[in-house]
Amino acid sequence: MRIHLAVLLLACAVAPVTAAAQAARAADVSSIDGIIRAYYEVVSGPAGKSPDVERDRSLHHPSAWVAIASTSPEGRPAVKVLDLKGYHGDNRPRAEGFWEWETDRTVSRSGNMVHVWSSYASARTEGGEPFTRGVNSITLFHDGERWWIMGWMFDSAVR
Repeated sequence: MRIHLAVLLLACAVAPVTAAAQAARAADVSSIDGIIRAYYEVVSGPAGKSPDVERDRSLHHPSAWVAIASTSPEGRPAVKVLDLKGYHGDNRPRAEGFWEWETDRTVSRSGNMVHVWSSYASARTEGGEPFTRGVNSITLFHDGERWWIMGWMFDSAVR
């Protein structure tokens, strides 16, 4: 019995730590098109359903960051930088439907680093009339096997 417990404890100690993320879908991380498509799919859905946090985690590098630019109450530029866990919060179901999709893209690449300016529109229903438009600034990295989202930023003050 002690040997089994010791083996179990040793296995737990040397097992890779995985931030509780599901394995990434190959189609999501094998190309820039795939990871950007998945980036928008994970946040989109009907009222009463939560965003797909597990799939979102599988897209992001373990050290990924999210930055939300805004305007302070005094009218000054402000930015809030979060890790992915902070961005997801308690992941409650959406109070309203939310669909976001890419409308245009500019890609700049240097080696395994990519920067994507991804213009988007957001609506309350799938295929609905947009209530806002904006641009996401997304940094990607290819590790030789797959694409990772390293970080992204948008300006919540732009409407």
